[in-house]
Amino acid sequence: MRLRRRTRRVEPSRLDPRDLLGEAMVGVLQRPARSVLTMLGTVLGVGGFVAILGLTATAGGQIDKRFSVLSATEIRVDDVGSDAAADSRVSFPDDAARRVERLNGVVHAGVWWPVPLRNPTIGASPAAADTDIANALTFVAASPEALTAAHPSMRAGRTYDRFHEGRGERVAVLGSAAAQRIGIVQLDRHPAVFINGSPYTVIGIIADVRRNPDLLLSIIIPTTTALHDYGPPTSPRAGMIVETRLGAAHLIADQVALALRPDAPHLFKVTAPADPTTLRGNVTGDLNSLFLVLAAITLTVGAVGIANTTLVAVLERTAEIGLRRALGARPRHIALQFLTESTAIGTLGGLLGTSLGVAVVVLSALLHQWTAILQPWAVVAAPLVGALVGLVAGVYPALRAAWVEPVEALRR
Repeated sequence: MRLRRRTRRVEPSRLDPRDLLGEAMVGVLQRPARSVLTMLGTVLGVGGFVAILGLTATAGGQIDKRFSVLSATEIRVDDVGSDAAADSRVSFPDDAARRVERLNGVVHAGVWWPVPLRNPTIGASPAAADTDIANALTFVAASPEALTAAHPSMRAGRTYDRFHEGRGERVAVLGSAAAQRIGIVQLDRHPAVFINGSPYTVIGIIADVRRNPDLLLSIIIPTTTALHDYGPPTSPRAGMIVETRLGAAHLIADQVALALRPDAPHLFKVTAPADPTTLRGNVTGDLNSLFLVLAAITLTVGAVGIANTTLVAVLERTAEIGLRRALGARPRHIALQFLTESTAIGTLGGLLGTSLGVAVVVLSALLHQWTAILQPWAVVAAPLVGALVGLVAGVYPALRAAWVEPVEALRR
């Protein structure tokens, strides 16, 4: 009779994913205060990541709106003249404003220049005129269209028009700061400002302007009057301001020099507004680059904190590791347990940080009455960043735990 010997195979040790997750959560919740402090670095890093991207996107939207209103509709045309050094003629034709305003998309266009004066004296009367007031103010010649393009709001009176311009009337409009400095606050008695002894009737005082805020410190007269009394501009030469409809600025910039002087467009230098989208992208890119470095530093600090805490936990739980190894756990099971614990801490930190960052963006937008903009990819990826930080931070402590010999661990 042949005896048949049966051998019983020892089942290999297994660790079910549910058991692994349960063990990891027990390890995390066993010392809640330590776990909270450990995930604090990840919370700050991920929160900063979400808040930075959200705030820069929100601020970028506001920059785009503001530049669309003013700067995106403004073109500057400078008279550069010919190469001849003695050429002091004004390159703009007499009907420059009408030529440019015929272009489709132009709202207003007008010529202006600083009036050349030698040893100027300015005052509300010949006796009150002195050089100190003249040095504090600017004297500007501007066509009615250039003044309109600045969008002035009047405190008193009115601006001059084409009638004054055509007849070369000796009238002036003062900025609010210039009027205060000269001492003219009311127009009831038709006051005059004396410039080098020549009187100009003040017909209006500007309270504020949307463009060219320097006009608030200026005395402004018609260009024909300035040419008659003081001659053509020398240095700097004349310029033109062109207000366009939104979206037409770059097309008008290509056409304006030919419209002014088809025979010599090279006499002008045209400055088109910056593209708001490109400008917003540059500003947002710079802010993102700067602040994402800070978020990366915070995440690195958080990762170091998780690694240190997990390493200390390995040392404190050496006996537990030895017991688990004695009961059949394999080194990879021990390593997976500690990796899962550190990843869970990083994931929780990422979720809390994402919530914190979203709250910061929304509150900031509400306080400034802005529209909050949050990129979905940033909000979704932020918890994954926290999980990745926790996973990387737990690699070394997990390997240390896996290398623990059960006999040596049980002796401690």
